[in-house]
Amino acid sequence: MVAIGKRLLKDGIITESELEDALERQRQHGGRLGQNLVALGYIREEDLNNFLKRNPGPPKSVEETGLSFSFVADLILKHVLLMGEFRIAEVADKVKLPISVVDSVLEMLKRDHFVEVKGGTGFATVTYTFKITEQGKNRAAELMDLCRYVGPAPVTLEAYRAMVEIQTIKNIVVSQESVKKAFSHLILNESLLTRLGPAISSGKAIFIYGPPGNGKTAIAETISNVLPDTVYIPYSILVGGQIIGMFDPVNHVTAGSSEEKDNIDQRWVLIRRPVVITGGELSLRMLDLDFNPISKYYEASLQMKANNGVFIADDFGRQQIEPQSLLNRWIVPLDRNLDYMTLHTGMKFAIPFNMLVIFSTNIEPRDLVDEAFLRRIRYKIKIDRPSEKEYEAIFRKVCAANMIPFEQDAFDYLMNSYYKRLGVGLNACHPRDILDHIIDSAHYYLHAPLLTREGIDAAWQNYFVDM
Repeated sequence: MVAIGKRLLKDGIITESELEDALERQRQHGGRLGQNLVALGYIREEDLNNFLKRNPGPPKSVEETGLSFSFVADLILKHVLLMGEFRIAEVADKVKLPISVVDSVLEMLKRDHFVEVKGGTGFATVTYTFKITEQGKNRAAELMDLCRYVGPAPVTLEAYRAMVEIQTIKNIVVSQESVKKAFSHLILNESLLTRLGPAISSGKAIFIYGPPGNGKTAIAETISNVLPDTVYIPYSILVGGQIIGMFDPVNHVTAGSSEEKDNIDQRWVLIRRPVVITGGELSLRMLDLDFNPISKYYEASLQMKANNGVFIADDFGRQQIEPQSLLNRWIVPLDRNLDYMTLHTGMKFAIPFNMLVIFSTNIEPRDLVDEAFLRRIRYKIKIDRPSEKEYEAIFRKVCAANMIPFEQDAFDYLMNSYYKRLGVGLNACHPRDILDHIIDSAHYYLHAPLLTREGIDAAWQNYFVDM
């Protein structure tokens, strides 16, 4: 990516002429910009990987946090209001800033008589026990009225943009082996895998469509398992004096770090590449900042939480918003990889739109959106009904997973007496659902589940309507 090239250039890792050579080679031979820089010998692969996985270093002073001294002081004062008595290390753990930074701020709070030393076991300030004064309590109460955020110190918008750019989804390398391994639990024909691989690797939007019950959602979710590496996400961001909560335990899965805590800015959390899945509940409001009038700070939008990861719009076309409305909302982000947010103060700002967007639907694409929108979706992949051979393979696999012996005679009975006689289309979900009925019946009648003609008759009658 050119953005990565510019950052490598800015950091003095490569020169302008080397960047131009790599871009020219990329035009001729394809591949990632980084791969071409390595091939030309302008950067070692190890150095490139270290750059792309760069950890956010800890700030050594308040200035290096990108936050004002008064902002950090106000945040600490709100924390200690809830703590009562405290030590520096305890405050540092709450705000996720180094002890040296917190110590310098506490010195100011002491001079302003907002906190005082209650006692200590030595001469170093880290051994002191502090407490908030009455004057400090009054000041903290005033700050709480303005904003009730009491959490880790935020990072700046500039720092967030830079980290998203370094961790971009556009730089992931997906191999054929990793794709085959990730999808090995599904029965898919080889031609579908050959189309899915390049689509995932591109980092471009994907439109998955086809008849219901044939694995579109399962495929969309499996794509997220193909994505390698971990990424850093901030607990919160500061924009225009307003705090935006970013880390969401529902959508973000933390990952352990091999780095020492002292070597990383603790305001960032290491997570697996995020996967945000939304279905019929999706509304335009969820794509904008959510301001809480009681706590008086923001919750990030869904696409912000999905940055550097995957955003899956499942059952597209059945949301609370019209598909055309989503088109109008995302036409610029899909084109330019930038989205725009607005604070309640009226301030508008740009954020990265850096994610693999997957639309999954059982509605014909042209019945949903116009040609302009479809043009912006790089890959359109149809997930059709399985062939008879694939259907049998799925049935056998589901039987094995449930420890039910597969009976060819019973399976042939199912195919001939129901599917072929009634003209019912094969669906990839049918084996699971039919066998679930057989298992339920076996549990009720206290016998082992078996694949029999009688069991298939009962399951079909219970599962299908007027068939």
